[in-house]
Amino acid sequence: MTNHWNDLANSDCILIMGSNPAENHPISFKWVLKAQDKGAKVVSVDPRFTHSSSKADFYVQLRVGTDIAFLGGMINYILNNDKYFKQYVIDSTNGPTVVGERFGFSDGLFSGFNADKKSYDKKTWAFEMDANGVPVRDETLTHPRCVLQLLKKHYDRYTLDKVSETTGTPKEDLLRVYETFASTGAPDKAGTIMYAMGWTQKSVGVQNIRAMSIIQLLLGNIGVAGGGVNALRGESNVQGSTDQALLADIWPGYLPVPTSTLTTLADYNATTPKTNDPKSVNWWGNRPKYTASFLMSLYPGVTPDVAYSYVPRLDADKKRTDYMWMSIFDRMVEGKLDGLFAWGMNPACSGPNANKSRGAMEKLKWLVNVNLFDNETGSFWRGPGKDPTQIATEVFFLPCCTSIEKEGSIANSGRWMQWRYAGPDRYGETKPDGDIMVEMMLAIRKLYKEQGGVFPEPILGLGIDKWMEGHEFSPANTAKVMNGYFLRDVTIGGKLYKAGHQVPAFAMLQADGSTASGNWLHAGSWTDEGNMMARRDKTQTPEQEKIGLFPNWSYAWPMNRRIIYNRASVDKQGRPWNPDKPVIQWRDGKWVGDVVDGGGDPGTKYPFIMQKDGQGALFGPGREDGPLPEFYEPMESPFEKHAFSAQRSNPVAFKAIGEVLAVADERFPFIGTTYRVTEHWQTGLMTRRCSWLVEAEPQVFAELDPELAKERGIGNGDVVRVSSARGNLLAKAIVTNRFQPMNANGKTVHMIGLPWHFGWLVPKRGGDSANLLTAAVGDPNSAIPESKAFMVNIEKMPDQDLPE
Repeated sequence: MTNHWNDLANSDCILIMGSNPAENHPISFKWVLKAQDKGAKVVSVDPRFTHSSSKADFYVQLRVGTDIAFLGGMINYILNNDKYFKQYVIDSTNGPTVVGERFGFSDGLFSGFNADKKSYDKKTWAFEMDANGVPVRDETLTHPRCVLQLLKKHYDRYTLDKVSETTGTPKEDLLRVYETFASTGAPDKAGTIMYAMGWTQKSVGVQNIRAMSIIQLLLGNIGVAGGGVNALRGESNVQGSTDQALLADIWPGYLPVPTSTLTTLADYNATTPKTNDPKSVNWWGNRPKYTASFLMSLYPGVTPDVAYSYVPRLDADKKRTDYMWMSIFDRMVEGKLDGLFAWGMNPACSGPNANKSRGAMEKLKWLVNVNLFDNETGSFWRGPGKDPTQIATEVFFLPCCTSIEKEGSIANSGRWMQWRYAGPDRYGETKPDGDIMVEMMLAIRKLYKEQGGVFPEPILGLGIDKWMEGHEFSPANTAKVMNGYFLRDVTIGGKLYKAGHQVPAFAMLQADGSTASGNWLHAGSWTDEGNMMARRDKTQTPEQEKIGLFPNWSYAWPMNRRIIYNRASVDKQGRPWNPDKPVIQWRDGKWVGDVVDGGGDPGTKYPFIMQKDGQGALFGPGREDGPLPEFYEPMESPFEKHAFSAQRSNPVAFKAIGEVLAVADERFPFIGTTYRVTEHWQTGLMTRRCSWLVEAEPQVFAELDPELAKERGIGNGDVVRVSSARGNLLAKAIVTNRFQPMNANGKTVHMIGLPWHFGWLVPKRGGDSANLLTAAVGDPNSAIPESKAFMVNIEKMPDQDLPE
């Protein structure tokens, strides 16, 4: 999130799209209702009428997988009707920046496309540079190759007629959403978007978010109170796990993992983003400091160069997606992996094409299941259709305790790092994850010392003693390492910092090996003054109180900044665009309010300090599938073509080996999608063992509209078989008006929804995972699977119940 949950109350218009916060993020919805009480408009755009829709001022339906068509139409509306915040676009975005002559777009493909490799040469998307190596800007916004003009040209095709034809949304409904949200383009207004997996779990997931980011930048809604592009995290520490390198291509703090061609730390540092523009803060230009400090947190006994030689690198000849979930299971299927640690997860139910995942685990020699209880992954060998006598995989179960039984930090959706203390005593012989890891590492070290091994230095030199208290893992000591400390006396800005003391802020991190920090974003979270994450002080200044910043409650990265890119909320004199809701302001020769982005006097710095060129990226040349979002049909779709180009689906989308897809296939005529329910959580590992929750939501169901139910002879409570090109699933039918048939591309389209929380292990007759139906395809940037859009059939199964 660029903002934070209680900041939602400052919004004038809240667009709920790709999420259902009233049901799945109810604490966030408290602040939505506060905004609504103050006059804000709440708009729900969703394929299904949800609990959030029931609380919205109005609801609009769209076909699953057509978000970019919908949002592209809004971009077109904003530009063609001059609804954008012109001065904000000039001052704070790359709208005036001129793109190089090599850039082009034709019939669904951007310049630089390689059909054989299914990838783009991004060099053709570069900006035009002046003699000083600074991107050329035309602040009149008239240059034909300036970003704003390219935006207008690109989205001219996204007319109301084409968008309506594609999404199935009536034109009057489109206009109502566009007019309502575009009204926030005024300086004294702000609109926000709340999204979740409904956007990300698509083959264009990243570009869905990019499209909304473009809208928010055009309207001046980034950096302001009540604005932002705000991701709703599905559990308490999703944000924290992402910050801590959940994805295979990043280190903690979003540092890129080096590739095989970067053999030395100097090679790696040479890839640091650079700018010659003095107004650009380019905070990523400090990456060598963050990197060296991260390496020293791992190996404090050596130099950063030596530590760099210890860490693994990605193969430069492979794509980043080759190291992610679906590719890992491809390697299993090929017999190229001996073992798997399934740590705190349940891939037998949570991954796409679950039959493939379960079959892949049969190829393993061993599997370690670290979890609270046995689950479908640990017991895959005795699941439906399996013959245990034919499966040689040896399974180990390591029971770990629950989150409430252990101490440590969590980072919520608003980037607030909050310290939690252990509640009840740990059950039985369960252990915290950290203790299991430390115990395992000590045992591995012992083996290396006694028996030797290839390349022992990284194993024996890892600084785990800093993570421990005695012989156990210490969350507090580890948090101090994450914050960072001085390895020797350092003088910075004339001030001496003594060895062993905590680093007070990430600006003090050094590239010479004199500082260690496990994550530069955490610097400032546990200083010599104490644990900032444990603060529970509601005190605010009068300026902060106007918008509810609460800067003394916990700690928000980076540097306790509550609203990222807040410098965009003021003009070049430091005056807030909206004086009634100031995030920061220049007063009496200093900044007051939130922690300001970039420092310095007003007008001296561009506001988007984490962007190399300092501006919000209307044009984003770093993505794998194009610098501008373009509509493509989902990988599985009822249509072979669409209205915007001849390119049916994302040309660089990830597709697992051997995946068979249904496109305009009469065997699978309906669109399937998955979603969550309040009563269950993730794959249901805990909630399916709670009798009161199972009583409320006992079985997997298939939700369908009355027209389709009548056509197929299906009634409420009937057992149905839902099938796809990958498998089938028995479920209980729920016939509701929450789904409605739509007319898209001249054809009636029906959608079927399934919750994804179930599995065969418990409860009895609970059903199995909806991911038996989903395809192992996904986004080329993140490799997240397209679980929200796939093709299915549905048929009644008379005189049958779900199996036990």
